[in-house]
Amino acid sequence: MTAPYFGWLQIARLGLIQACLGAVVVVTTSTLNRIMVVELAMPALLPGFLVAWHYAVQIVRPRMGYGADKGRRSTPWMMGGMIVLACGGVMAAIATVWMDTAPTAGIALSVLSFSLIGLGVSACGTSLLALMAKQVPDNRRAQAATLVWLMMIMGFAVTAGVVGKLIDPYTPEILIKVSAGLSLLTVAITALCLWGLEKEGGVSAPQPTKNFANFKEAFRDVSAEPVARNFTIFVFLSMLAYSAQDLILEPFAGAVHGMSPGKTTQLSGWHHMGVLIGMLAVAGASTRWVKGRLGSVHAWMLSGCALSALATVGLAMSALTAPPMAWPLQANVVFLGIANGAFSIAAIATMMRLAGQGGPGKEGTRMGLWGAAQAVAFGLGGLVGTGASDLAHAALGDARLAYMSVFIFQALMFLASALVASHMRKITPADKPTNLPNDILWNKGTTT
Repeated sequence: MTAPYFGWLQIARLGLIQACLGAVVVVTTSTLNRIMVVELAMPALLPGFLVAWHYAVQIVRPRMGYGADKGRRSTPWMMGGMIVLACGGVMAAIATVWMDTAPTAGIALSVLSFSLIGLGVSACGTSLLALMAKQVPDNRRAQAATLVWLMMIMGFAVTAGVVGKLIDPYTPEILIKVSAGLSLLTVAITALCLWGLEKEGGVSAPQPTKNFANFKEAFRDVSAEPVARNFTIFVFLSMLAYSAQDLILEPFAGAVHGMSPGKTTQLSGWHHMGVLIGMLAVAGASTRWVKGRLGSVHAWMLSGCALSALATVGLAMSALTAPPMAWPLQANVVFLGIANGAFSIAAIATMMRLAGQGGPGKEGTRMGLWGAAQAVAFGLGGLVGTGASDLAHAALGDARLAYMSVFIFQALMFLASALVASHMRKITPADKPTNLPNDILWNKGTTT
């Protein structure tokens, strides 16, 4: 029996789970980062490696998605993933405290903890997106994606603020208590949100068009689909470009434009505001009142990548002209944020639509494939951005030229993403209904 579509209450419950997921992650990737470097005087490379490692572990996302497909229900995977994530969060806090007296043992426990964090995020996040792909109607997908991601961002912001106040002044005991309390709270909220969300027999997923003997066969089948393969390339390129700017935007503003730490922090805030505007614009453009008149979701995805490339070229130009010529850096960064927000939400909505177009029963495996591509891209993004900047600075001996080269590289990746998105439109029409069966539509066409 096919499930009825989710209403806004069910979508909001999924958004609250995503906020819980973000709440645990933000403490491990930001608060513990600062404690390791400042309070414990550990090298900054250590938290950088741990964050990159938790992304690397997420290469298991396709297997997690396949597990949800095989079991026909996403709830056990989401609940189990949140429990594993919560345990990893508490262990990471304990490991950080342990580093003060036993650095080697503390670091070893941290690696294990961040492995659990990566596994928990993979199981919970992949299953959540797969469930949205199955249960959210097409005309609500952009708005649903925006709501869920805004709630995740809210989880980041609220948790960072509350935890920051609770652990000030810092003591190891307070850190562990706050981390344990947060983990228990997020597990409890997740359990309440999942209660009755999937009812036995009433909201079970439709039967798959093809039964797979094992994960290897399912993964090979999904990887062979032209649209799935091309969208994987799009996700990797666009997310690599998107994440590469995160760690270099503020240093760039300080080194090239002479902005103070407070001003560069405000600049990042303007970028996040732009991202929010871009997300809301796509959500508004896809509502039933204006649907089609402001462009399709696919058009927003493609144009968002192209405009992101233009914005990063603007940043490169600002590096070339500074300091003699004033550049509207704040406006440039806001424009970049709007373009980033537009393409990212449009890409998530497209991901939800494409996950079910190859026939039911493979949504989780496809979501896992794309989630793994995103995780690897985010893990590499920070390394590529900072590493390329350092390499260019050493080779060119000029901070302006070094940053300019990195921004040009990002622009090229955004343009490549737009080209891949354009090619996907030729494989399968993004917004036109068709009478062809999903599995026929999904596999038609050729790839380059």
